[in-house]
Amino acid sequence: MNQSTRSPWSWIPTLYFAEGLPYVAVMTVSVIMYKRFGLSNTEIALYTSWLYLPWVIKPFWSPFVDILRTKRWWIISMQLLIGAGLAGVAFTLPTPFYLQASLAFFWLMAFSSATHDIAADGFYMLALDDSQQSFFVGIRSTFYRLASITGQGLLVVLAGFLEKSTGKIPYAWSITFFILAGLFLTFFVYHRFVLPYPHADTGKSAHTPQEVMTEFGNTFKSFFTKKGIGLAIAFMLLYRLAEAMLVKLASPFLLDSRDMGGLGLHTSEVGITYGTVGVIALTLGGIIGGIVASRQGLKFWLWPMALAITLPNAAYLLLAYFQPDSFIWVNVAVAVEQLGYGFGFTAYMLYLIYFSQGEHKTAHYSICTGIMALGMMLPGMAAGWIQEQLGYQHFFIFIMIATIPTLLLIPFMKVDKDFGKSKKTPMPGEEVTTEQ
Repeated sequence: MNQSTRSPWSWIPTLYFAEGLPYVAVMTVSVIMYKRFGLSNTEIALYTSWLYLPWVIKPFWSPFVDILRTKRWWIISMQLLIGAGLAGVAFTLPTPFYLQASLAFFWLMAFSSATHDIAADGFYMLALDDSQQSFFVGIRSTFYRLASITGQGLLVVLAGFLEKSTGKIPYAWSITFFILAGLFLTFFVYHRFVLPYPHADTGKSAHTPQEVMTEFGNTFKSFFTKKGIGLAIAFMLLYRLAEAMLVKLASPFLLDSRDMGGLGLHTSEVGITYGTVGVIALTLGGIIGGIVASRQGLKFWLWPMALAITLPNAAYLLLAYFQPDSFIWVNVAVAVEQLGYGFGFTAYMLYLIYFSQGEHKTAHYSICTGIMALGMMLPGMAAGWIQEQLGYQHFFIFIMIATIPTLLLIPFMKVDKDFGKSKKTPMPGEEVTTEQ
C-alpha cells in the first residue's frame, strides 16, 4: 500500500487516544495515586501543578518541532519517551525514593506529551485535506475523551482492584503503570509502521533558522500588542480560577475519610465517579455547549456559560456539608458539576479562537493555550495548602468566593455578536487537548 495514502481510520483513533492518555496520567491519575500513598493535599497540589509547566511553555518550542525532523518522527519518538516515563514510574513506586523519582518521570512524560501534542496536531493538518480534517475532527475528539475515561476511569478502577486483592498499594499502582507503559510500547510499534508519510511533512522550514527566530519574535510582539490584550489575559487566567483549585482537590476529597471531612470512597469508586461518570458528563456538557453556541453565537451564551462553569461548584459544597452515604447522590453531584464545567468551558475555548483571529492565528492560539495552562497551574499550586488551612467545608465556600472574579469580568468582554454562529467554527475540545 502507498504509505502516503493510508486510510486515516487506521491511525487517527489510535493517535488521539495516545495523545489523551499521558495528559490524564500526569494531571489526574498522579493526584489519586499520591493520595493513596499518603501525601498531604498541600504536597499533592503543589507537586502535580508544577507538571502543567511544559504545556505553559509549549508555544516557545513549537517552532523547533516544525524545523527539526518530521512530525512523524516527533510523534513516534515522543511515544517511546512517554512509554519510558511510564515504565520509570512503575519501577520506582515500590522504592523508598518513589516521590522524587516518580515526579522526575512524570516531568519527562509531561514534556514528551506536550511535544507529542504539537507534532500530532501538525501531522493531522499535513496528512489530511480540508474535507478530511472536517470529517475526522469529531473522531479525534471522541478518542481523546475515551482516553480520559480509560485513564481516569478504567485504570483507576484497576488500581483499586489490585489494592484490594494484593493489600499492597505501591505494588498495585506499579502494575497499573506497567500496563500503561506496555500500551505505549504498542502505540510506538504500531505507529512506526502505520503512520503515513505525507509529502508535505519534510521537517524543513522554508526559512533559515534566523528568519524563523525573527518571525517567532514578531509573532509574540504582535500578540502582546493586540487591542484589549490586558482584558483578554485577565479572562484567560481568571475564567477558570475556581475550577483550577477545585480540580486539584476533587479526588482527594472523595478519597479522604469522613472524619477528615471527605467522603471515604475507595480508589475504584473514585475511578467510577470522577473518571467515568464525571468525564461522560463533561463531554456531554461540551457537546451541548457547542451545539447552542453554533446557533446564537458566543456573545449570546457568554453569561449563561460563565454561570454554568461557576455555580455548579456548589455541588461539592453540598457534598462536604451533608457527606451522603448514597453512592448515587455522590455521582449525581459530580456529574452536575462536570456537566456545568463542560458547558461553560465552551465559551472559554471559543474566546481563545476569537482572540487569536488575524495574522499568525495558529501561533497566537498556541500562546493562548499556554496562558490557559498557566491559569490552571498557579491556582492549583496553592489549592492544597488552602484546603488544609480551612478544611473541606470552608474550602468549598472559598471556591464559591473564587468564582466572583470570573463573573465580574463578563460585563467587560467585547465579542462580535456573530462570532461562533454556524460558519464551521472549531468546536471546543477539537482544537486544544490540554485541558481538563
